[in-house]
Amino acid sequence: MDSKLYYDIRETQLPIIYRPEYNVHFLGLEKLHPFDAGKWEKLHPFDAGKWGRIFQFLKNAGIVSDRTVTIPNLATKGDLLVVHTKKYLKSLKCSLRVAYIAEVPPICIVPNYFVQLGYLQPMRYQTGGSILAGKLALERGWAINIGGGFHHCSSDKGGGFCAYADITLLIKFLFNNFPQKVKNVIILDLDAHQVRFPS
Repeated sequence: MDSKLYYDIRETQLPIIYRPEYNVHFLGLEKLHPFDAGKWEKLHPFDAGKWGRIFQFLKNAGIVSDRTVTIPNLATKGDLLVVHTKKYLKSLKCSLRVAYIAEVPPICIVPNYFVQLGYLQPMRYQTGGSILAGKLALERGWAINIGGGFHHCSSDKGGGFCAYADITLLIKFLFNNFPQKVKNVIILDLDAHQVRFPS
């Protein structure tokens, strides 16, 4: 498989993965999600800017810097097809479908070009970060992707603000690229509610 998601990092880099493009900024529509950040303080799971604030917190604490953070690449259609069906990925070109997945109804009237840029592209960057985190965890013994964890998505369904099955993709990439090292995987989900769509 030809993917640019796996790459080697410098010894001075940490396996803490983030890029500013993780943050969903979508004309304020991201605040219309039923679990708006205003209800749950600053770092609620659906707070679209939380990833930047988490990274800034880690920088302020001296844990990571712009030079030591690992910056992931964007998950491409080819990367996503490792798990997702072509039909599902094509359905994301319909703003109505994406509005259902994101649980933000007004997205249905937004031209899909803007939906791709404002919502789906940040999700693809975070998915790339999750996949890279799997490789780095094997190499370094640990890794943290500040974004990702889209556990409401499966190969042909999305929901709960989750458009891509990054956890399943991480596992498939590990099985495909490290078959001698990875035989079994356990997913420990510490979210406050149950997964809707096991992948």
